[in-house]
Amino acid sequence: MKPPFERPLTMEELGALPDEGIDFSDIPELTEEFFRNATIVYPERMKKHLSLRLDPDIVAFFKREGRGYQTRMNAVLRAYVDAHKPK
Repeated sequence: MKPPFERPLTMEELGALPDEGIDFSDIPELTEEFFRNATIVYPERMKKHLSLRLDPDIVAFFKREGRGYQTRMNAVLRAYVDAHKPK
């Protein structure tokens, strides 16, 4: 399958694309039942303090969303770990 673009697009370029061109066929519809059964999962409050070196663009990406960027980073890492746990 050939990628739709010659190179990965920037966030600005993606934002400028018309919505009509978005293929939603592989995304399930979020129904009322989904939201009735959905639960919010908060990270545990007991966290380990450490020093971590990250690429500047990674930090900038999370900081652009504002306050709570470290919690969002933790949530991304949590999702990765949970997805890779043995079944």
